[in-house]
Amino acid sequence: MIQNIEPHVYRNEYVPEPPKEDSVILYYEGRKILVMEDQEISFLTFKEAAVCYPDIYEDYTYLFSIDGQGYYLTDGIDPADFPGFELKDNQYFREARPKYRQFAAVTGWQLYRWYQSRKFCGHCGQPMVHDDKERMMRCPDCGMMEFPKICPAVIIAVTHGNKILMSKYAGREYKKYALLAGFNETGESIEETVRREVMEEVGLKVKNLRYYKSQPWSFTDTLLMGFFCELDGEDGITLDTNELAMAEWFEREQMPVEAEDLSLTNEMMMAFKHGKM
Repeated sequence: MIQNIEPHVYRNEYVPEPPKEDSVILYYEGRKILVMEDQEISFLTFKEAAVCYPDIYEDYTYLFSIDGQGYYLTDGIDPADFPGFELKDNQYFREARPKYRQFAAVTGWQLYRWYQSRKFCGHCGQPMVHDDKERMMRCPDCGMMEFPKICPAVIIAVTHGNKILMSKYAGREYKKYALLAGFNETGESIEETVRREVMEEVGLKVKNLRYYKSQPWSFTDTLLMGFFCELDGEDGITLDTNELAMAEWFEREQMPVEAEDLSLTNEMMMAFKHGKM
């Protein structure tokens, strides 16, 4: 999965120390990130940026480190000043390599979007400031605290003997087969989310819920939790066409899916396809 970057080591402790010359700049414009693509992708460093912007070391936001190398957000640079670099849409990073830089780009984008949307206090409207000790935006006027946005959600593999329920989303740019999924609602346990989402999206009851594993999914600010469960009752599907374009039962041997190393959804589908679940 996208977060499995071994042997590289990701550290997300908030340690807002000044960047070094080899520290990495993650520069975003909306859905796009500045990147150089050769055989592998690379990002701008502070040393490279300082050639055009000598004050680059004075305005930064610390993100995280990988293998001890710091990654930072910066603003106010012109991509045209750096030949060989270009802005790439975030969907490009579903397949970019090396994998640890793919993970860095997508994780940084999640934090970039959070910082962009937390410039003002949602309670009193005053400008927010960075906290000195933890990753938090704080209102100096009313004391409101904002932490990074993480939305819990479930990925659900509904099985029926040798069959699994696969679906396609309605109205999204992702067109491949997937499993059922949905966000946790207020006052609801994760297990209740599984049962509710299955009923809402395909009109089925399920039983014997089994937790599989979790995945951070920075494309949508989500912490995904994967579950396998079994059909409880009739297998006729009542499709929620607002959420899904289709949903269909597939025999294990006939599943239209191939392995990739990006998503929890794919790993769960491949686990069922190969008889591991």
